[in-house]
Amino acid sequence: MSDMEAMRSEQNSHGLIEAPSDKLLRDANSRMEMSATSCQDFYEIRQRKDRDGFDLISDRIRNGPIWYAGPDAVRCAVAYAKYRSRSRSHRAIIDVFDEGGNVTETHKQ
Repeated sequence: MSDMEAMRSEQNSHGLIEAPSDKLLRDANSRMEMSATSCQDFYEIRQRKDRDGFDLISDRIRNGPIWYAGPDAVRCAVAYAKYRSRSRSHRAIIDVFDEGGNVTETHKQ
């Protein structure tokens, strides 16, 4: 069976590839266990690929990264992450990365 045929056999009638339900449940359970035992929120602030500002990244942000631009972009992103963690009664660990992927600052609440 070719790779293309194997891929077709995993697709449903809408053309979407379906993952086995037991794998999805296992992943969801492990995420729930991690969030239930963790009392810290982790945030990353990284420069955007187009170099037009910074992204605040976290698994706690539902709609994806939040974009910040301007001279106070990093300060505003750190302030928002601290505020969001405080409202959830969690500790925040915020890492600011440079272009090379190295941590330049770490903020702990």
